[in-house]
Amino acid sequence: MSTPRLLILFGLPLLIVIAGAVIFVIPHMQPQPVDPTGAIEQLISTGSCQKCDLRSAHLRDIDRADIDLSGAILRNADMKYARMPNANFANADMQRAEMEESDLSGSTFANAKLRNADMEKGKAPGANFSGADLRNADFDETDVTDANFAGADMRDITMKRAVMARAVLEKVQLNDANLERTDIQGADFSGANLSGSDIDRAQAINASFIDADLSGARMSHGDFSGAQFTGAKMDRTTLQRSRLSGADLTGASGLTQDMLATACGDAATKLPSGLTLANCQ
Repeated sequence: MSTPRLLILFGLPLLIVIAGAVIFVIPHMQPQPVDPTGAIEQLISTGSCQKCDLRSAHLRDIDRADIDLSGAILRNADMKYARMPNANFANADMQRAEMEESDLSGSTFANAKLRNADMEKGKAPGANFSGADLRNADFDETDVTDANFAGADMRDITMKRAVMARAVLEKVQLNDANLERTDIQGADFSGANLSGSDIDRAQAINASFIDADLSGARMSHGDFSGAQFTGAKMDRTTLQRSRLSGADLTGASGLTQDMLATACGDAATKLPSGLTLANCQ
């Protein structure tokens, strides 16, 4: 029998078998939807589900303290109105998680991924967000009093009307963030990058901006009484009608007399050499 006829007799069936195998295998190679039911049951019954896959899980209204979800995948999870004080979310993937009006007081989010997460009107006083990725997150009207954000990436975050009194924000990346009307009294922004951020109408009494980058930041109509700006970069910073009573701006770079034209201070205000400030009424 000639070679071409052998190919026809044996090659064609073989090709059909291979094609069928490919058709069968390819669909099974696609990512399958994750059913988080078992993980949710484990979490509710034991209070712990480390490294569990809970993406898109329905955790709305869950009420349990001290849960451990460290290293868990919580992408797109619905955690609205949850009450989970002192929870452990360290190293968890919580991108796009919905946590509006949730109570996460005292919880740890150290090194967690919270990009595009929504915690609007939530409560997280005393929480630990150190090293977390919070880019584009929504923390509008959230209470993060005494929280620790040291070293976090908070670029483009929105925190309008948030309560951040005494929060630690050392060396955070807050470029182009929205901090309008925030309560940042006593907060520590030492070494932070706040360039291009909106800090208008903030209550920033006794806040620290030592060595912070405030280039192009909008800080108008705010109360910065007693605030520390030593060594801060303030090129193109706007301070229109802001109160600087008792503030220390010695060593701040980029300040000009025009920038202080409508701001006010008092005898305790410290300014770079050659600059003056009107007294607050």
